[in-house]
Amino acid sequence: MYHSVGDCSDDPYRVTVTPARLERQLRWLRGRGLRGVSVGELLAARARGAARGLVGLTFDDGYADFLTDALPLLARWECTATLFVLPGRLGGENTWDPLGPRKPLLTTDTVREAHRAGVEIGSHGLTHVDLTRADDAVLHAEVSDSRALLTELTGAPVRGFCYPYGTLDGRVVEAVRAAGYGYACAIDPGELSGPHALPRVHVGQNDNALRLFLKYRLHRLRRRPVAGL
Repeated sequence: MYHSVGDCSDDPYRVTVTPARLERQLRWLRGRGLRGVSVGELLAARARGAARGLVGLTFDDGYADFLTDALPLLARWECTATLFVLPGRLGGENTWDPLGPRKPLLTTDTVREAHRAGVEIGSHGLTHVDLTRADDAVLHAEVSDSRALLTELTGAPVRGFCYPYGTLDGRVVEAVRAAGYGYACAIDPGELSGPHALPRVHVGQNDNALRLFLKYRLHRLRRRPVAGL
């Protein structure tokens, strides 16, 4: 689970890695016979029994620096990823973060550019709100309307959803499932783990080779297994 790729000198939420750090992390993956892919590709490979050596890479929020700083490195190391964007904030900034610097988000054109480059585009909701606190109308808009907008924008089905802030409950998971998503990403969903609440591991600027190794090996021990996957 990644977010922004760029300058991390002012990063109170620890959501940024520098391009140099990302490159070292991708080099670490490839040096161990692993390849980063989109979550959609990973799940399809698992269904065929062919997921060995694949690691799902995700980038949340749709920062503009994905196109300039992350995508070239992914291509260099022959990796792909899933990019979770906010169609209600395209061309805007990360105003949901009260601390830290304002960062520009991708625009309609740059989301299309990422899609044409082979990046899987998923929904992060419309505007980045805590869905567990949303009423039914807001929940429907954040989940269903965002999928419709991204489908129209890319011209391709949108299979993946990502819960803002990683917060979810049974009502929210059911809304995502009912909206037609094939899967959804969380962080540590506990008993809700499943195809629509996939656990992920945060990767940050401090994750060197040793920390990556430990996170990779401990993931299955720390996260509840996902039934059927």
